[in-house]
Amino acid sequence: MSFLIQKLGNEIDINDRYNNNYAKAIADLIIEQQISFKVAISIKKKFNDLISNLSDEEIIKLDDYKLKNIGISRMKVDYIKNVYKYFYNNNIDFENLNNSKVIDELTTIKGVGSWTAEMFLIFILFRENIFSKKDIALLNSIKLNYNIENLTDERINNLIDSWAPYNTFASLLLWKSIEENIIFKEN
Repeated sequence: MSFLIQKLGNEIDINDRYNNNYAKAIADLIIEQQISFKVAISIKKKFNDLISNLSDEEIIKLDDYKLKNIGISRMKVDYIKNVYKYFYNNNIDFENLNNSKVIDELTTIKGVGSWTAEMFLIFILFRENIFSKKDIALLNSIKLNYNIENLTDERINNLIDSWAPYNTFASLLLWKSIEENIIFKEN
């Protein structure tokens, strides 16, 4: 981790995905699910252009075809609308909930799983000690940077414990490592 801090520490920014509209923030996270980073950026730009002057209520009523036409799958269209409906009908003070309560509450929304809730904790609520064991990029970065072929749950937990209480920053460094292809290599 010290190598990544030295090489990338000044390049990470937890604010780069922040949005104070929670429905929009989670919609962006849903778009990112199970697709490449570059494809997600393209679809999120089209999504932002499509909804730029719409209220949350108008987004809920938006024709599904318009969302599908910009590259969002039918299932993700449903999930995104579920998120907008949830926030339209509920007023939860997420800032004052602990991490597990935030995850419990968000995962009641169909289409929002633990990974999405963990990303919400990191990028929207700025919680400092979050690591998503379901994030493939994080796991791949650990395998590469720590030269581990078989990454067991015990090994992941040991690393998470060693980075506490700064797992969010470790995650940002590990993601940046993969994005920039800067990997620690032992001599």
